[in-house]
Amino acid sequence: MSVYDALAPGFDRLRAFPDDVPGAIRRTVLGAIRGTGRPLLLDLGAGSGRIGAAFVAAGDRYIGADLSLGMLRVFAARCGSPHENDALLAQADGERLPFRDAAFDAVLLMQVLSAANHPRRLVAEAGRVLNASGVLIAGRTIAPEDGIDARMKRRLAEILEAMGVDARRNASADTSAHWLHLHGCEVRTVTAATWTAERTPVAFLERHAAGARFAVLPPPIKDLAMLRLRDWAAASFGSLNAVSAEPFRFDLTICRLQPGMSH
Repeated sequence: MSVYDALAPGFDRLRAFPDDVPGAIRRTVLGAIRGTGRPLLLDLGAGSGRIGAAFVAAGDRYIGADLSLGMLRVFAARCGSPHENDALLAQADGERLPFRDAAFDAVLLMQVLSAANHPRRLVAEAGRVLNASGVLIAGRTIAPEDGIDARMKRRLAEILEAMGVDARRNASADTSAHWLHLHGCEVRTVTAATWTAERTPVAFLERHAAGARFAVLPPPIKDLAMLRLRDWAAASFGSLNAVSAEPFRFDLTICRLQPGMSH
């Protein structure tokens, strides 16, 4: 069981990308893979298919793996019947993958490392299933540091820490890239897509209340934290419905693993 199983039915409603973003990510991913032909891709933490559905729709050789069966069911419903193409969805633990060594041309970790409990284990397992010329591609959304979401995240962390809850953001995406650098891995970062989106405090409250990491907290803590954040937001932004048009981008960190990286 995964905490995402219960969240799956409504997960995408407040987290959808603009229509052209998944396709732009796909094109950048394929452009980063060396060689010719049709590469075999493994998407770890494929979730509901917000990004992976673009690969399925294009007929790529794609396997989307996720621990949450609920999220994979949403993915399957989004794409119809992936198995009718060259795509497959598999329930699997990213730290113990059911795939042979050197099976894939690329492993994708999209919006995964920052929430992972053991990011280095994910990276090591990715190295095991990548072939000799394979590439690991980690992706994440970059929001403005002074935007509504960023300010509310910081305030929520302060509220939770005052309540005795460790709410420090997991910096796995950054630390894992640094770790790869230290191990002699070729690493570069590219921006696959940029867009502008409207943000409001009330949308953040709704989205974050249903977030996986927040959902596991005891109900009294969650309720009190949300109440205090709501009061702070109303005072800080003038209204919970205050609208801010903000710039976003999706960055890909492209890593070529060296021999032995999986050990």
